[in-house]
Amino acid sequence: MASKKPIKNDFSKVTFFETNSGIPLKEVYKPEDLKWDYKKHLNNPGQFPFTRGIHPDMYRGRLWTLRQFAGFGTAEDTNKRFKKLLGEGGGGLSVAFDYPTLYGYDSNQWPGEIGKDGVAISSLKDMEILFKGINLSKISTSMTINAPAPIIWAFYIAAALKQGAKMHELRGTLQNDIMKEYQAQKEWIFPVKAGVKLVVDTIEFASKNLPKWHPVSISGYHIREAGANAVQEAAFTLANGLTYVDECLKRGMKINDFAHRLSFFFNSTDDFFEEVAKFRAARRIWSREMEKRGANEASMKLKFHTQTSGHSLTENQPENNVVRVSLQALAAVLGGTQSLHTDSKDEVYALPTEEAVNTALRTQQVIAYESGAARVADPLGGSYYVEWLTDKVEENVVKIMKEIEKMGGMITATEGWVQKQIRCSAFEYERKMGKGLIKKIGVNCFVEKGNVKLPTTVISSKVVKIQLDRLKKLEKERDAKSVKEKLVKLESDARDDKNVMHAILEATKEYATLNEIVKALVKVYGKYKGTE
Repeated sequence: MASKKPIKNDFSKVTFFETNSGIPLKEVYKPEDLKWDYKKHLNNPGQFPFTRGIHPDMYRGRLWTLRQFAGFGTAEDTNKRFKKLLGEGGGGLSVAFDYPTLYGYDSNQWPGEIGKDGVAISSLKDMEILFKGINLSKISTSMTINAPAPIIWAFYIAAALKQGAKMHELRGTLQNDIMKEYQAQKEWIFPVKAGVKLVVDTIEFASKNLPKWHPVSISGYHIREAGANAVQEAAFTLANGLTYVDECLKRGMKINDFAHRLSFFFNSTDDFFEEVAKFRAARRIWSREMEKRGANEASMKLKFHTQTSGHSLTENQPENNVVRVSLQALAAVLGGTQSLHTDSKDEVYALPTEEAVNTALRTQQVIAYESGAARVADPLGGSYYVEWLTDKVEENVVKIMKEIEKMGGMITATEGWVQKQIRCSAFEYERKMGKGLIKKIGVNCFVEKGNVKLPTTVISSKVVKIQLDRLKKLEKERDAKSVKEKLVKLESDARDDKNVMHAILEATKEYATLNEIVKALVKVYGKYKGTE
């Protein structure tokens, strides 16, 4: 039997005296450290600059949406998981897609990856099965999809319409943040300008047809997971968001017709107080930038979803991941998140098991109903340390954003500069981990001999056959002539620089597949090759 006795550790060199982003810290903070005007820097919750939250009563009025990320195997498999999550008290669904879907391929083009990293969706038919028995006019759905986001969104809209729902009833969020793909996650299809143009198409379409929908979730999460620190995450994410806003304005859209439906997606990781300060500073910066652009109060409010950090989870001593996730989730709540996903303790191995997903959801529920964190708006407001750190994070974020502005904006900075900053930050973190300057329990300190692995979700070998058979049947039974006509119309609209969402939706209704629609757009826009 493996020994459970921990190894002795030396903490003499640990970087306790700075945040994970390298902000130096004093021993104690006092009133004299806060050199600002209350109304200008803080104010009450629900009041500009929204440092303390976007609603006056915050969670006293309504809890954050308790989301769980799910998606694996076939649409049938994930449909069962969705129904279980809703039955366990989840407040919204978040869909994970497999690699073929994320890159805009049909399942038969990449059969080795079908259903492994998320659910396989190649057509409207798959989407209909994914949400069978789930009333799309009643729930909120978040979809983690980017390069082919307009197409997957069209599948969802068409599936809802077939259920009898109306577009204006649909609630949810499309991740659809292509800028961070070029910068960090690298799941791209089209060149940068075309990718941004498609994001603007979806924003415009939502503003006219789906008033309850968030057409883009500007995502710092993946930037952080790729290696950025908290300050860089906030700076790059806010700069990406302003890029979309400015491109919409260039198209002639009015800021208050769309900006209030933009949302954000942040990471919450190990440095508890720095994470809280990051959320508060981001709200303040966004409100001031939107004020400059003539936005009203609703459009100045930064609404955000948070996910706990997958990168922070460890294979060693996996039960420790429950503690990590709990603290990260609490930081998000105390930072004022509108929606929250908690990672499962076993996803460092593979797709989470139902037991682990349930524990992750229960973690949120304990915070919501037992901790008392929801009883007061911004319970950390007024803390000398938290307020000083919020100011310091804001100062450093604004400095980076000004540097990006001097380069000519985020599209120019994405030609290599942003990627280099993320790589350097990732290298520095790993260097400190290797030298023991940053401690990771069970990895470089308090290590135990032997390591018990948790059970994992295994994708059945039948998944590939089911998915390929369905796709083959679809192609045989649909009206091939109508599909071709709709794809020709889509290509024509793209060449004429029109908003292509209408044409994508019409092709979707005829059961054009994901990759068929992608190919029609590639003929016009071309493909992105990357900067490295």
